Order: sequence, then C-alpha cells, then structure tokens
Amino acid sequence: MHSQLFAVIDVETTGGGIAGNRITEICIALIKNGEVLDKYTTLVNPERDIPHYITALTGIDNEMVADAPRFFEIAEKVAEFTKDAIFVAHNVSFDYNVIRGEFRRLGQYYNRKKLCTVRLSRKLIPGMLSYSLGRLCSTINITHLNRHRAEGDVDATVILFQRLLSLDEDFSILNSFLNPRSKQATLPPHIPAEQINELPEEPGIYLFKNQKHQVVYAGKAKNIKKRVLSHFYDKKTKEYQLGQETHFIDYELTGNELVALLVESEHIRKHYPKFNRAQKWPATTYQIINYVNQRGIIQLALGKTKALNDSVSTFYNRTEATEKLEEICEAFRLCPRFCALQSTSEKCSHYRIKNCEGVCEGKETVESYNLKVEAAIQSLKENKPTFAIQGKGRTKDEIAFALVAKGQYKGFGFFDRSDTICNIEDYEPFLKLQTATYHTHAIIRSHLKKNGERNVVYFEEPLRLTAHRAKTIMKASPKDNIFSEWR
Repeated sequence: MHSQLFAVIDVETTGGGIAGNRITEICIALIKNGEVLDKYTTLVNPERDIPHYITALTGIDNEMVADAPRFFEIAEKVAEFTKDAIFVAHNVSFDYNVIRGEFRRLGQYYNRKKLCTVRLSRKLIPGMLSYSLGRLCSTINITHLNRHRAEGDVDATVILFQRLLSLDEDFSILNSFLNPRSKQATLPPHIPAEQINELPEEPGIYLFKNQKHQVVYAGKAKNIKKRVLSHFYDKKTKEYQLGQETHFIDYELTGNELVALLVESEHIRKHYPKFNRAQKWPATTYQIINYVNQRGIIQLALGKTKALNDSVSTFYNRTEATEKLEEICEAFRLCPRFCALQSTSEKCSHYRIKNCEGVCEGKETVESYNLKVEAAIQSLKENKPTFAIQGKGRTKDEIAFALVAKGQYKGFGFFDRSDTICNIEDYEPFLKLQTATYHTHAIIRSHLKKNGERNVVYFEEPLRLTAHRAKTIMKASPKDNIFSEWR
C-alpha cells in the first residue's frame, strides 16, 4: 500500500444532477508514499451556460470558460493521469460519477477504485460536528484557501488525506474501504456505516431523513436492510441525489407486507416526502350521493371528488360505482332516469333495467318511490363490511392486524397470541388509528384480491366499534360475499 498511487480529485460543475452536470473546472493531485508527485488543473468549457447561482458559489462564469478546452480535449490527459491510481475525493461519488458521465458522453468507459475522505474521516476522526470539507478543515486546523474552486479544494483534501493515512498506519481501515464486497465507497457520505449495519433484515418501513430530520423518502420492504442498501447501490440520478440528502435513517418493523404498505402510505400522506412520487397526489373517487329534485323525487347520482367525504357510498373507479348504482336500481325497482343511469328527460329506457314502476311517467307516486330510494340508501349504509385482516406480527408471539369498520379503514395494530380477541371492541386497546385514503383502500382491496378471505375476521352487524360476535371466514359464496365492494 506504501507504493500505491492515489489521485485526489475535485471538479466544479454547472449543477443539475449527475445526468445534466458538466464540468467547469478539474484538479487532480497524484500522491504516492504520502507525497504529492504531480498536479494537473484546468478550467473546462462545459458547452452549456453556467447558472447564476453556480457562478455565485464558485466564481466561475461563462466568460472565464469560453476559451477553455472542452472535456473531449482533456479526456486522454485525465485518463492517463489517473491510470493505476485510486480515485480519492471528498464525497467521492459526486466527483467520480460526474467524470464517469463525461467519459460516457464520449462513448468511453471510465472505471477506477475509489475512496471517500468523508467516510474515512468519519471512521478515523469520529465525533466531529460536521464532515463537510470546510468545517472539517477548520476544526482540525487545515488551511483551506479558495473554497469551491477545484485546486483550492484539492489542496485541502490532500492535507486531510495525508493526515488520515498517518492515522491508519497498517492501512487496515483503508483496505476495508477498498474491499469491493464492503461497498463502503458507495454509501452516502453523511451516514455512518454503523447505522446501516444496525438495520434489521425484517419486514417494515424505513424513512430517509435530511440534516434537519425532515423525511425526504418513505419506503416499505420485506427486508429493510437489503432494500435500503439497494437505493445506495443504484446509479440512477434520483437515487444518487436521495443518498446525498440522507443523513439519518429510521425504521419501523411491521411483521408483514400489508401493514408495511399501510404504514408507508400514512407516512407519505403525513410528510409528503420530496423523493416519493407515488401516492402524493390524491386520486379521484366516485361517491353515490342523493338529493331532492324539483318534483320532490329523491335522486341518486355519482359525485366525483379527490377527497373521502361522507356520502352514501364511496368507490375508487367509475365502473365500480356505476355497477353498484345499477345493482340497487334493479334490486329496489328504482327508475334509471333518477339514478343517473341515463340522461333522457323522458320516460326511462335503460338497456338492461326494465323494472321501473313508472315514477318517470307519473304511474307511481313520488311518496311511494321515495320510500324505495330511502330503503336503497339504508341498505348501502348497512352493508358496508366491518372486518379485521390478521397476519404475522413483529415476533413469533405476536399477531398484526388491519381493521376496517363500516367499509372504512381505521388503522392497524399488534396483539399477543395469548390475548383473547373475540369481539371488535377487543381490538381497540391495540389499535393505532390512521387516516383512510384512496391508497389505503387500494392496498386492502389488492390484498383481499390476492389472498382471499384467509386470516380475515368479520363482524355480522358492522354498525359501530362495540361488542359483536366475530368469526373467521372459511368459505363465502359469490352471492354472499361481503367483500364485493373491496374487489
């Protein structure tokens, strides 16, 4: 290791993520046996405008780089200069991926072993309040001139790296970081390796948090540790940026995938994380509503909304809602015209439902018709199912559950296998109340579609969270299936 060549590198760029980043300045210092052998530095024409905020940070503007070489003109020099060297940088993934991206644009493959002085510093100089180059240099008395310029940052990083080498005399730490199986250099610089090592290999959710402890990403996994690491090993720009903003990782064990999905959905709703795309925007729901028209007839109709407002019944696609309207229209001998199933203002002429008793023609009284509509509304309200889905808990002695009352998701919880659970009120001490959304409904609906009634406990009179006899569903015919609106 004494004879190993190291290339300490820093690049300044135009910004815009890995994919859009172009180099505006590069500096490379070669180190061997702890001594600087050579140094190369140059401005680079990025072939695109430099944003004002980047100029404010680095001092490099469009005029300065106008006559500078473009990257393809220095690519051979960079490749030769770093040949047989280990690529060293402060937050190495950034500089390495930007340079690799420049070579990729030229159709060339660039590959070097790499070392991160942020992660080395965390290991060899523990307990610092900050590991940014500027603050770290200030804390341990390293001169750092011309900050945010490639040569100034390289000069400071060289001194830092020399000091780190002196603290690792037998190179055991450095060798462990270079071991390809350790993937140390791939981990985000702000996260201690110990925090990754302590992650469980069990089902649950995980939260990536920034320096201010704000949630920037929420995810679920069957194996938390494996899934978290997969984010950091991914080379996509989004995953890289997520890693750069992550300073802390929290997790919560759920025992099974269903509860993990529900808890993940709640965190996305609550924190609106920057890097989550799915579930952030409310989906359209369809609700069966009722109102009295000018003739005094109670009409049923479909209402479209992006919220879960109280209504006769709520559905998650138009086809499902229309099918339910047709079902009650036929069952209660209602008029398709007054159930929003046809737009004609004349007598009804539905393609399938033919048992209207004539309210649209004046053959049936309004009073008689309204009684049927009220009965239909009551049946919709009463036939909303109440049930619990049980599953594997966080330990072998625990059972997890998700609870739905009167067709609406109420929350999840865990109870011990030794606890006696006979009635719905028995779940209440263990229930963690949650907000019902389109996404929680879709999660439960998908689970039931995939797993059927296995491990489902239902309650015959789903009116309120009080004592009702419960039993586990063994078989259910399609006709009697209380989960029809969840399919």
